[in-house]
Amino acid sequence: MARLTPTRTFPLRVVEELRRLGHDVLTIQETGQAGQAVPDEAVLASACAQGRMVLTFNRKHFIRLHQQQDHCGIVACTVDADFIGLAHRIHQALATQGQGSSPLIRINRPTS
Repeated sequence: MARLTPTRTFPLRVVEELRRLGHDVLTIQETGQAGQAVPDEAVLASACAQGRMVLTFNRKHFIRLHQQQDHCGIVACTVDADFIGLAHRIHQALATQGQGSSPLIRINRPTS
């Protein structure tokens, strides 16, 4: 299973479901960095130092960082109020795409 760090705005319900699915998810709050306005570059570097991929809704910025900074992986998601469904799409993508060298995995909200 994947080792993940969500950005500070990532929903706890998604985190909880990913944990239930067997992933190791460590939140910014659990690292003691809540409320510190840690820059995205530092979040990505810290996650990689711990061997973790970053989960984010901040797609544009993290896709740019993917091209500029070494990292252990980025899962860039579109906002989706179906938290359980989003967690399952992330889980499926991680299972099928794996965790190769610095992957950028895009998770899109399903179209109706």
